[in-house]
Amino acid sequence: MSTGALRAHLLAARLAGPVATSREESLRSYRLFAARDPRVMLGLDPEWAWGEGDLLRLMADKCGVSADPAHVSGPDVIDPERTVAALEAFAGRLCEAARARSPVLFGTGHPHRLLGFYAGLAEALSAAGCVVLTPAQGVCVDMATRFGVRTHRIEYVRGVALVREPGVRVPGSATGVHTHSPLPVRMALGVLAEAGGPLPELVVGDHGWVCGAGQLGVEAIGLADTDDPALFVGEAEGRVSVAVPLDDAVRADYYRPLAHYVLGRARLTGRQEWP
Repeated sequence: MSTGALRAHLLAARLAGPVATSREESLRSYRLFAARDPRVMLGLDPEWAWGEGDLLRLMADKCGVSADPAHVSGPDVIDPERTVAALEAFAGRLCEAARARSPVLFGTGHPHRLLGFYAGLAEALSAAGCVVLTPAQGVCVDMATRFGVRTHRIEYVRGVALVREPGVRVPGSATGVHTHSPLPVRMALGVLAEAGGPLPELVVGDHGWVCGAGQLGVEAIGLADTDDPALFVGEAEGRVSVAVPLDDAVRADYYRPLAHYVLGRARLTGRQEWP
């Protein structure tokens, strides 16, 4: 897939350009992050002080959103050139992992949307000789939700971790909860450490999987929307290697061209069986 075709797809699918995430949602997340609200920190504990203005400037630089604080409504905007550049860096890191045959851990808090994207990458890295880790399979994690603390179970589908409510078992499906929690990756890494490894040399995912791993010193790369400033703060502070700006909640099949592009740039192949 050419860069021009990728750029056109990003805009047509509203992965970049004007996106479904509203300016109001993004600004609310920046306010909460500045106040260190754990709901938007995603497991990151920033070293620097980040005020709302600092975050708006950072997100304008990393994503291309408007830097004007008076712009408070309407759809948010992601610069497709920044998305393309970040996908190039993302692919480069996967290429390095493949060459080194590094152990890799995949996890998502957006299973309904992003499972297929990550699964294609996991398959290709496995074929290249990397160990795709699946620690803590079936282990329960108590996570805070809007309904209070609820027990969830870590499951793996095609090498990608997600969390499900107990009793929800649909083998091979993307059924899982949308979560920002870093607790699943902390649990997975803890299980690996207790077993004596190997620990992942790279974590690939989103939300708490990326920030939670980066906070613990494990290299992490992932995707993030304009209302997820934590990944971009982590990147700015050196705890997240690559944060790719895009809408993370469009139709699942819209991410297929991105997976093909990344695999091509990383010189990897995969069957790309889409759910």
